[in-house]
Amino acid sequence: MTRILITSALPYINGIKHLGNLAGSMLPADVYARFQRARGRETLYICATDEHGTPAELAAAEAGQDVFTYCEEQHRLQHDVGRAFGLSWDWFGRSSSPQNRVLTQHFAEVLEDNGLIEERTDRMIYSNADRRFLPDRYVEGTCPICGYEKARGDQCDNCGSLLDPVDLKNPYSVISGSRDLEIRETRHLYLLQTRLADRIRAWVDSKADWPLLPRSIAYKHLDEGLIDRGITRDLAWGVPVTRGGAPRPGFEDKVFYVWFDAPIEYIGATEEWSDATGADWRRWWRTDAGADDVRYVEFMGKDNVAFHTVSFPATILGSGEPWKTVDTLKAFNWLNWYGGKFSTSQKRGVFMDKALEILPADVWRWYLTANAPENSDTAFTWEQFASATNRDLADVLGNFVNRILKFCETRFEGVIPAGGEPGPLEEKLFADVSARLADLTEQFEAIEVRKAAQALRALWVLGNEYLTEAAPWTAIKTDRDRAAVVVRTALNLVSLFARVSAPVIPFAAEVIGAAVGEAWPPSWPAADGAAALSRLEPGRPIRVPEVLFRKIDDAQIAEWTLQFGGAEQAGAE
Repeated sequence: MTRILITSALPYINGIKHLGNLAGSMLPADVYARFQRARGRETLYICATDEHGTPAELAAAEAGQDVFTYCEEQHRLQHDVGRAFGLSWDWFGRSSSPQNRVLTQHFAEVLEDNGLIEERTDRMIYSNADRRFLPDRYVEGTCPICGYEKARGDQCDNCGSLLDPVDLKNPYSVISGSRDLEIRETRHLYLLQTRLADRIRAWVDSKADWPLLPRSIAYKHLDEGLIDRGITRDLAWGVPVTRGGAPRPGFEDKVFYVWFDAPIEYIGATEEWSDATGADWRRWWRTDAGADDVRYVEFMGKDNVAFHTVSFPATILGSGEPWKTVDTLKAFNWLNWYGGKFSTSQKRGVFMDKALEILPADVWRWYLTANAPENSDTAFTWEQFASATNRDLADVLGNFVNRILKFCETRFEGVIPAGGEPGPLEEKLFADVSARLADLTEQFEAIEVRKAAQALRALWVLGNEYLTEAAPWTAIKTDRDRAAVVVRTALNLVSLFARVSAPVIPFAAEVIGAAVGEAWPPSWPAADGAAALSRLEPGRPIRVPEVLFRKIDDAQIAEWTLQFGGAEQAGAE
């Protein structure tokens, strides 16, 4: 049986993540991991905080903390809020771990041994006001490609172009705001991606089943021509640059570039998990240790794709060692805030911790899954969010579950009734459920996130349609056995809905399952409606839970718009 390895893009350490970060990597990865576990497949979901580079140093300075303390505190906060959202990581590691340091230094050495790393004299921006070199995000300015005026020194968030600080027009120091900058020479290590261009293209060519978004981004960079990338920076916080286990001469005050060590942390975090659990991390990552039967799936936003289709593959392929490479790369567009961007640095939009203060995790999980930005950017608005919550969760799923459980409680003493035989209406329902289950399973397996949510909702709708047509409240007056068949069938639908909803709304699904005595965690049902709807034995007691999903009203929308902002913020960059 194929094992499933899942990684989601590492969230930066600089603060609690916003809903856009959640929707574009961690949540869909979690939904997929939960589905695969329910299918009975050995599944490992790995994530970690990305702790090196300028974002960590800048955020720590702003918080008035040393960077080590800041990262330790923020890692704990991100772990805790992720768990509160139901993210079922098998391990949530840290890119500053000893395991990742050793692996990063190892990759640098073998790449250099293979003739793919060389020292170069580089021209970098030096700030006279700050008395230091300004790598990457310590510099902002105008993008030379699209003209965006707040491009960072490593990447333009507007057009996605990868940049070097010296490429920027009208640059200024992020530290002091000073424009008293000059170009000075400094020595750095470069990964010679140009020598690997043909191998990387052949590797991308072999991924014909990838979605269009990651393939198009990969080919864009390949067609424009790869460049050799600097993999060291003039920073104090990061993985030290070594050679042969000792500091590399001339590089004592430098560290490896965050985008060199961060993807390696996927492996490093798995080794952290291995050290903590006694499991063998090599069988997930080394093809000479059993990783040939692993299907490796990456989840990320579109801004991370270039690094995962060019730079990280260059590291893995260039090493010449038997490392597992990604099989499926699932990339997402942006979840926008009223047409503008969520922003961690500018605190615009709803952030994960604040989201949980106003509504349960499952409400957010449902909306972000049903509106996943797969094929284009998606705009969040309070009105659309409230409509989806009320329509899908409260009116369709919650209404069905509460209605049939209460009816069973009042008319059948809270016990699944015996008596009667399924009739034509049930036979039709069995066939419809079989078809819907097959579709839902197919969409989850294909990682079609929106389509999976649509297929899940379509199953829920079957329950309400069945109850409306079967009308047990009418049948009970003249034919108790017929009413018993309907109630028993509907309660089996409750059981089914709990099991198939668990990947998306795990907390509510467990409550629903407990109402009909389901064991947890659940297994995934076969696409057999008759079997799925005859699972619960007569005589089993049921219990009615509290209201599963409360509707959002206009007053709440007005309150949250005032609290978090809305349309008036969209254009503010």
